Amino acid sequence: WPWLLLPALVSPLMVGLRMDFSVLLEPLGFVKVLEWLLAIFAFATCGGFQGETALLVSCKGVVNKTITAAFAYPFRLNTVVFSAPDLKGCGGTWTDVHLMGNFSSSAQFFVTLAALVFLYCITALVVYIGYSHVYQQNNKFPLTDLAISVLTAFLWLVSTFVWAKALADIKVSTGASIIPGIESCKAPGTTCHFLSVTSMGVLNVSVVFGLVNMILWAINVWIVYKDTNLHSQWNRISESP
Repeated sequence: WPWLLLPALVSPLMVGLRMDFSVLLEPLGFVKVLEWLLAIFAFATCGGFQGETALLVSCKGVVNKTITAAFAYPFRLNTVVFSAPDLKGCGGTWTDVHLMGNFSSSAQFFVTLAALVFLYCITALVVYIGYSHVYQQNNKFPLTDLAISVLTAFLWLVSTFVWAKALADIKVSTGASIIPGIESCKAPGTTCHFLSVTSMGVLNVSVVFGLVNMILWAINVWIVYKDTNLHSQWNRISESP
């Protein structure tokens, strides 16, 4: 019986459907496609990252043993533990060594925004392409679109700078500066040297995508604003004597 209800639910939406893909060549639709693509890139470059930091450890019975700590999105580094140099833990002097910091809130804020923007762009494109006549005739749709565009531009600004600060801290927490904070490396006869860390170039790119998204949504605000009666009212006021 659910299949009997489906036509009843879909038919009212299909009645006013008028497919018009030419809107994608106009600024309103073209910018939305770009925002959809850039949201995917921002999501993928941050949410798909996996890295590893490595130390070279020498201690009692162990010479130049490489230990690693693998980390990834959402960057809860305080839950990441370095592998032990050997089964005996350097003669009992080695204890579990964690990375420092929890940057999940900043990373998840950025990725969640990208995912929500991705979904909104799909919804907006469906309205632009299938219901452009309704969008133009009912000013509530452009006003709603304008409000969401302003909010989204602001959220991209906030999330990008918050994520950029978190990324800088992640680089510190996985770099050579971690050595002085490791108590096990201070044990007699134990030395630790920083070896390497996975390049975070792709995370740098995610910040760039965040900035580009912010700029693009700011441009989108102006494009949508011109489709509202606010723009026409302002023109009438400015042209009146």
